[in-house]
Amino acid sequence: MSPATATTESSDVRQKILATGQRIMGGKGFSAVGLNEILVAAGVPKGSFYHYFGSKEAFGEAMLEAYFEDYFADMDRVLRQAGGSGAQRLANYFQAWEDNQSFENCQGKCLAVKLGAEVADLSEAMRTSMKRGTAGIVERMSVAIEAGVADGSLSIDQPAPAIAQSLYQLWLGASVMVKIVRDTEPFHKAMITTRNMLHIPS
Repeated sequence: MSPATATTESSDVRQKILATGQRIMGGKGFSAVGLNEILVAAGVPKGSFYHYFGSKEAFGEAMLEAYFEDYFADMDRVLRQAGGSGAQRLANYFQAWEDNQSFENCQGKCLAVKLGAEVADLSEAMRTSMKRGTAGIVERMSVAIEAGVADGSLSIDQPAPAIAQSLYQLWLGASVMVKIVRDTEPFHKAMITTRNMLHIPS
């Protein structure tokens, strides 16, 4: 086996562990899932885990980094798509949020919602990773709001970063409420509030 092939296989195994952990922990939480459950589901020998991650906490940090990297790519794709106004692209983003943050099985796509409060209390490294990731979401949202203001499709009464922060907190809270009430009504109310804040007609 060539060094390049070995490196590729090693990267594939690491990604498989991360993806499996994200899916399982997205459903059960961080503390409730043991490493053995992840490794069995991933089909990876238990002894291999520490070749890639020094601890469960280090794994959690890497999992969050990978999650936000994928999230940013998806977010950028929606917010930078050709055609449509800035307001429409933001509406598409929040619709995608609703679609992904279901109270049913989100397949690991709701990791920030699922793990936010839990890991912030468990691990400083994971809390910092979560803080960086959510800040990246808010920053992208702020840029998208500014684009909508520039093309005239929306207007705001506060600076874009403040609006973006408020909207992220609104939708994060709505995501938690959706899981509690087992209904998507909190998302519908969040969308109404969002349109009011951005002065977008229904």
